[in-house]
Amino acid sequence: MRREVSLEEISDGKLYGLNDMVKADCQECKGCFDCCTGMGESVVLDPLDVYRISYHLKKSPEELISSELELGVVDGNILPHLSMRGKEEKCVFLNEEGRCSIHSFRPGICRLFPLGRYYENGSFQYILQIHECKKKNRSKIKVRKWVDTPDLKLYEKFVTDWHYFLLDVQEVLYHAEDANLIKNLNMYVVSRFYLTPYEKDRDFYQQFYERLETGKALLDLA
Repeated sequence: MRREVSLEEISDGKLYGLNDMVKADCQECKGCFDCCTGMGESVVLDPLDVYRISYHLKKSPEELISSELELGVVDGNILPHLSMRGKEEKCVFLNEEGRCSIHSFRPGICRLFPLGRYYENGSFQYILQIHECKKKNRSKIKVRKWVDTPDLKLYEKFVTDWHYFLLDVQEVLYHAEDANLIKNLNMYVVSRFYLTPYEKDRDFYQQFYERLETGKALLDLA
């Protein structure tokens, strides 16, 4: 089932752009790692997230999914997410000091928090989530600086195109009556966009869009 929520339910009701100031700066989250525990399957990873983690940890995507990552179902799509471990359900990458051990290459959702993305009209804007972060004394920071991602415009295009591609996949899955088609399409997305290694000496985005073009053509035949 698709999740339908209003902007007012999850945010301060405002939409932010890259150059807007927003109360998101948690001062390096000193003494707090609440957002790194009990997140269940909600820290869903896109292909760039898995590529970055794989590259920096020098582990193949298959190795990651058999250890630090897990596959789960998100609105019909099978996608990888961060694994939560132990009684407190701590993120697998949280160290003994309560700090992120992959902070410099952490996933996009983690980079955003407590911001989120609000998609509409083929694009997205940023929102400030109001129920997620326990820090009450956050200071203002420019969205661009908070997101802290190289080639930000290219990254935003990637995020947008990936989001709407998954929506197209969902449309096929929701209307499919053939169980084999559902299984094969889901496994195609996982295999093609996550498990098949990206060449390290070629630009990630270029390789992603080559795969995306093929994926869209496949959907037209489904």
